[in-house]
Amino acid sequence: MSDPKNHRHRRSRLLARGAAAGVLVVTAAGVGVAQAAANPPPLSFVAASGAVTAERYVFDGEVWLDFDLGLHVIAGKDPFEIWAHRTGYDQPVTAEQTVVQNGKKKKVALPAGTVTDFSGLKDFVSITIADRSGAVVKQYTTSFCGNSWGSARTRPDAPATTPYPTQCGNYNPFTLGAVWGVQAGWDSAVPAYDGDSFDLAPGSYAATATVNPRYQQLFGIPASQSTVHVAVTVEDADLGKSSASASLKDHEGQQVSEYVPSLRAPAKRPATTLKAAPKTGPRPDLRSLPAWGISLSQEADGKWYVNFGATVWNAGTSPLLVDGFRRSGTDLMDAYQYFFDAKGNQVGSQQAGTMEWDDRVGHKHWHFTDFAQYNLLDSTQKLAVRSGKEAFCLANTDAVDYTIPNAKWRPENTDLSTSCGANTVVAVREVLDIGNGDTYTQDRPGQSFEITDLPNGTYYIQVMANPAKKLAETNTANNTALRQIILGGTPAERTLTVPPVSGIAG
Repeated sequence: MSDPKNHRHRRSRLLARGAAAGVLVVTAAGVGVAQAAANPPPLSFVAASGAVTAERYVFDGEVWLDFDLGLHVIAGKDPFEIWAHRTGYDQPVTAEQTVVQNGKKKKVALPAGTVTDFSGLKDFVSITIADRSGAVVKQYTTSFCGNSWGSARTRPDAPATTPYPTQCGNYNPFTLGAVWGVQAGWDSAVPAYDGDSFDLAPGSYAATATVNPRYQQLFGIPASQSTVHVAVTVEDADLGKSSASASLKDHEGQQVSEYVPSLRAPAKRPATTLKAAPKTGPRPDLRSLPAWGISLSQEADGKWYVNFGATVWNAGTSPLLVDGFRRSGTDLMDAYQYFFDAKGNQVGSQQAGTMEWDDRVGHKHWHFTDFAQYNLLDSTQKLAVRSGKEAFCLANTDAVDYTIPNAKWRPENTDLSTSCGANTVVAVREVLDIGNGDTYTQDRPGQSFEITDLPNGTYYIQVMANPAKKLAETNTANNTALRQIILGGTPAERTLTVPPVSGIAG
């Protein structure tokens, strides 16, 4: 399964002690946020420190700059909240800001071009980097959405928690809606860059970051608090001593889930007297997205494979919650789907197939066997090849549409470290929350389609949710998605053509 957390987070060492992000930061005027005025502006732009050190790594012929300017946006008395959405894959992404007027929330449309995708507000900050002589060596812009793993409250009276998601962009090309936000009194990091990384030679630099004037006006950022200056020292890192060097090495070992106790299922299976599934009420609605990230590969044995990513998401009115209960002394569990009323109270359950322990390298966790199925269909849409991937660990890997009612913006189980369990557990809970998708990238033989002996021609990758109809849903008519591909070439050199879907080539 694809893991969106498995990206390297770039961090820099702050030179000033106590400059913890989002706690005590320095504004352009030099005022600590904890001592800020009682009536702060709707949005402030600050730097955590006046000086940072960027470590430069040279590894295996490549250069990586650990570059973070410590830039932050801080929300005032009210949260900063943006909803971005598109009505179809071929439609533009539009955005609205949620504002509070006279104690009531309302949505205000942002100007066209403010957003073009789901990565955030376009060209939010302009950054210029000059060398010791004052010559500009790098100039660029970065986007901003507000969602951040490291967000924290910046003043004592700020709310204790934030409801907003932890990620900005989404690597899934078929995302439909996103919510971006900064809780009142909380901070959110502004990326030092969000495009291709760049290199700076060891030495001293001066960075100037300025919020785009149109955003100053849109969001009430005072002109006096729209520009910050940060001194940057670039140093070559010692890979032998730096802990960051470990992240630059190839991952070794097996993937074993460290199961989070708060997400455990009950140790006992449901009693026979437990209420059956109610006939009405909230239900999940599993929908398949078109296959994406499609590629062609040849293995060492000469066989050809079509690799692809597949996403099933929940557009319903209830989470899909499946608990597995182990059959004593076996590597099998009995799976049950649970149901909830509109207030979130558990009101019933039903059997929903099984879970099985997958002992293969790269897995080492429990798979639910009745979630999805992948088929390769021929030009007449008859089965040509079935993927060897037939069991799944459910996790909320993708924010497919956070603008639908009751979408879970901060799901707890987002990767294999919070779902799927280890072989020492007696029960497992796997969840697909509202608005979230579960993506698998088909990058191994057995999880891809072998097409070595298939004739050239048109085929369709079929992604099918709930294939055996063992899961109760609001609608099963939207469980299947097809993606056309065209195979060509010769047995020695196969080719693959993937027509776009509504203009999306992903």
